[in-house]
Amino acid sequence: MLTLETNADLQPFNTMAIRERAEYLVRVESDVELREALAQADAHGWPVTLLGGGSNIVVAGPVSGLVVVMCSRGRRILQRRGSDVLIEAEAGENWHRLVGWSLDLGLSGLENLALIPGTVGAAPVQNIGAYGVEVRDLFDSLDALDRETGEIRCFTRDACDFAYRDSVFKRAAGRFVILRVRLRLHTRAQLRVDYAPLAAAWASTGLSRPDARVVAELVMSIRRSKLPDPAVVPNAGSFFKNPLVPGLAADQLATRFPAMPQFPLADGQVKLAAGWLIDQAGWKGYREGSVGVHSEQALVLVNPGGGSGAEVLGLAEKIRHDVFQRYGVMLEQEPPVVGL
Repeated sequence: MLTLETNADLQPFNTMAIRERAEYLVRVESDVELREALAQADAHGWPVTLLGGGSNIVVAGPVSGLVVVMCSRGRRILQRRGSDVLIEAEAGENWHRLVGWSLDLGLSGLENLALIPGTVGAAPVQNIGAYGVEVRDLFDSLDALDRETGEIRCFTRDACDFAYRDSVFKRAAGRFVILRVRLRLHTRAQLRVDYAPLAAAWASTGLSRPDARVVAELVMSIRRSKLPDPAVVPNAGSFFKNPLVPGLAADQLATRFPAMPQFPLADGQVKLAAGWLIDQAGWKGYREGSVGVHSEQALVLVNPGGGSGAEVLGLAEKIRHDVFQRYGVMLEQEPPVVGL
């Protein structure tokens, strides 16, 4: 029997620690409970908001209807074929704990994605990535409930239509509820340490043999040195995507700003560093009332004073406008907004 909470406090369910209320909230631990919750919402005409770990959202006001928190648990090995291993995890599993579990099993692949907050079910939506690796690089398939048809569909990698911090699930927000995810890992380490900060850290170890656990430790050390722990300083991680610009625009920017970092992509576009743009514009460490920009990483907006979602979004808009005025580059906000 599902328990619906009324007028529920959402602060424990978002890492920005924004105090807002949900009209109704329910925690689901299985496919059956999810269907029951959605059926109740449909019967009452309630809009539905899905939450995983709440690490990539901005709550900007009271949330009407039903908030469904995915709390399903379970992880398992499905198949071993040579050095390839297929694993599966339920949507409510903590992502970082999944990484640690895979390393305990002697599996390689997820080490670059250690310490990313959030749940397994949210990972494909955002196509999370760090230090040269994205979820799509390891992705096999997933099961998702199609709310339009009521069917559980299996999505292959191609069907997910992954892009930089994007997927079909993000573009069709609200239609699909991811239930479980399958990833292909390896018993033989296939390390990716070519991303500059990680490459330097790896070189400093003096190790020559691949060691996925060492890479994970290095990644966690780098992340902790640059990114605030949400449990200590409330934040939603990287607040802006790294912008992609055409090659010609990148050349023009390089002429005007020779020190600007640029990362050419295979499709001819060039990725810029949003954190560098914000830092150079003078926003790093800025404080405005209860909210601000992290002193060590300009890409992270923080909420140390218990500010509102409106305050966070107001600061974000000022940064976007300033960066556009200076560089002609429009930053795109990464975390979606709920409660508006």
